[in-house]
Amino acid sequence: QVQLVESGGGLVQPGGSLRLSCAASGSVFSTSLMGWYRQAPGKERELVAAITSGQSTNYADSVKGRFTISRDNAEKMVYLQMNSLKPEDTAVYYCKSSNYRGHYWGHGTQVTVSS
Repeated sequence: QVQLVESGGGLVQPGGSLRLSCAASGSVFSTSLMGWYRQAPGKERELVAAITSGQSTNYADSVKGRFTISRDNAEKMVYLQMNSLKPEDTAVYYCKSSNYRGHYWGHGTQVTVSS
């Protein structure tokens, strides 16, 4: 069983930064594909960024150059550094783990970008 707990969300002004963290449990973390997704009110959940076990990364076009995903396999942590935040980045951000056992989601953390 994999459990994911996100933290680091909050209220930030446009242009500001936040760092989201995702703490994972389970023995297959190092081989799991990890991703950050977000869901804004009235919109579908969308992929923000993903990172493979080999540290390859992928980003949504809307966040390229502003967000950076990283992982620490020893600590079983995944991070999302978000810079130059915009109001349209406002959403609930979810951590997702995918491995041979299945797909797992955290409960999400709210990010609000507003002046």
